[in-house]
Amino acid sequence: MPKRKQAEASTIALTGTAGFVGSSLLRELENDPRYKRIIAIDFRKPPFETRKTKFYRFDLTETLADSKLLEILEKENVGTVIHTAFPVSPPHDLAWAHELVSVGTMYVLDACAASKKVRKFIMASTTEVYGAHPTNPNFLSENHPLRGGFKSRFLRDRIEAEVQVQKYSKKHPETVVTILRPCTILGPHIKNYKTSWLQRPVILTVMGYDPLFQSVHEDDVVRAFKMAIDKDYPGVFNIVGDGVIPLSNALKLAGKLTVAIPAPVLYPMTQLAWYLNIFPAPASRLDFLKYILVADGEKAKKTMGFAPQYSTKEALLSFIGAQRLREVHLLEA
Repeated sequence: MPKRKQAEASTIALTGTAGFVGSSLLRELENDPRYKRIIAIDFRKPPFETRKTKFYRFDLTETLADSKLLEILEKENVGTVIHTAFPVSPPHDLAWAHELVSVGTMYVLDACAASKKVRKFIMASTTEVYGAHPTNPNFLSENHPLRGGFKSRFLRDRIEAEVQVQKYSKKHPETVVTILRPCTILGPHIKNYKTSWLQRPVILTVMGYDPLFQSVHEDDVVRAFKMAIDKDYPGVFNIVGDGVIPLSNALKLAGKLTVAIPAPVLYPMTQLAWYLNIFPAPASRLDFLKYILVADGEKAKKTMGFAPQYSTKEALLSFIGAQRLREVHLLEA
């Protein structure tokens, strides 16, 4: 499909603008003079003042959310919808997460389908949907099966959201549909369960395992989304930084003391700590400390022309540097 420039007059609507990806992208669009009108949709206001953005306080889990969202899309003449309304960390309330991630995505797609003006739909996903498995190849392409939901209901909902979007794309070929799957996002501003884990002075690892670690800088993620807005790139794309490093090396770079614990001990201990709000993620996430999960970024490079400006190591160092500046109060928390 030929790449067409995004129409300047088209209004862009973003869901999840209180979250990191949504708010970062909103800030980028606010600073781009080509885009005159932006609609922010979330149950919280964006974390900064805006000039050309109209905010709608909106909860995707509420009844008739699709009808109410359609009214917004029609009223504001929205041509592009960017869906980023997803929790960045596994929540304890899995029922709420299901309503937001799976059912909420269904509501957004229903509204887009009913609107005759939406010509582009972009969704934020994650390479975690592939899952961490001992049979994973060294590099996972976009065609690899999504097996992340076998142990994680939270990832199962993310996969369900992707499946819905894929079906929508086939049913509405007139709409440019793009799914971006970033790997672990790191940088000076990102906050999620992985950054909380990396901030701990002592890191517990799974004894006998040292998988490869892959990350992408937060600025590269925003740039990839911006590229998908500026031009048409239908399909699914892994968004990753260049290179990988062993997890043990990554933790050494972060200056962490590591303690290896046998899996039969670490898994139940982590699950209990998760229930008690002591650990930032459930035990199922320990699989990512055991098995390789490295996504192949060649499709994004060849099709979109996306070339990360930061390597995996540089993204990690950017995060570490910012944390150390915060520790000595030279950077705001």
